Amino acid sequence: MTRLRKMMLEELERRNYSQATTRCYLRAVVDFARYFQRSPDQLRPEHVREYQAHLFRERKLDAGTVTQQVAALRFFFLKTLKKRWTLDETPYPKKVRRLPTVLSQEEVAQLINAAPTPFYRILLMTLYATGARCAEVAQLQVGDIDSLRMVIHIRGGKGRVDRDVMLSPTLLTALREHWRRLKPKIWLFPGNRWHSAPQPIGCKAVWHACYQAAQRAGLKKSVHPHTLRHCFATHLLEAGADLRTIQILLGHHDLKETTQYLHLSTRHLHATASPLDALVRADPAKKDEPPGDA
Repeated sequence: MTRLRKMMLEELERRNYSQATTRCYLRAVVDFARYFQRSPDQLRPEHVREYQAHLFRERKLDAGTVTQQVAALRFFFLKTLKKRWTLDETPYPKKVRRLPTVLSQEEVAQLINAAPTPFYRILLMTLYATGARCAEVAQLQVGDIDSLRMVIHIRGGKGRVDRDVMLSPTLLTALREHWRRLKPKIWLFPGNRWHSAPQPIGCKAVWHACYQAAQRAGLKKSVHPHTLRHCFATHLLEAGADLRTIQILLGHHDLKETTQYLHLSTRHLHATASPLDALVRADPAKKDEPPGDA
């Protein structure tokens, strides 16, 4: 491990950054240095600006990914090297807000039923039934399933915040069958090909489960683990759940993050009539009639 990497790792650990963020930040600095073929402590903000343009122009990354890369470099310069950095010199790119893909309930059922293995099927069911993030589902432990209170404990979610989500009776039955089949000891979804490893599966396996099931189901929409999280929230909203409840279940810090589902809910869209329907159209047959009794 190089001196700079060790210094940055210590700064990240001191601030209790998650393992996922730590890996992402370290990788971003490595890619930055590799692009210029120089040690990162020899580079300056003007290099960051050039690299930012490269990420957009040549690597075709979206604004969210570029923002993450710039945040990692900003952390490196400010916290590791203790160098000056201003947002005026290297501003974050403007985010493009796109509505996420949402499947109908019928399409979700097709997706789950098309899973090629029982293990993939229970993964998809858990994603949809809980609205949890990919990494949160992958890291679930057997002890996180609380059948007495009918909740699932999500530990160390985004921002290192724990929360509880509902435990569906249907999911509980499927999880009990899953447990009888594999007998997992610690991790609910153990890793490796035979699902017997002492560590949990990775997010790549969860993505693979979604991809294979979508292909087998013949779905034309792009489907990934976060799609089922969007489906969970949108379908709850359409069923009458309030935004505050959905915010808590999703683990959103800001209600603004949750309000995007108002744009996706067909119940809310259909409940509001178009102003066109309120227009009073003149009867063409009466167009030439004089006013009054004349």
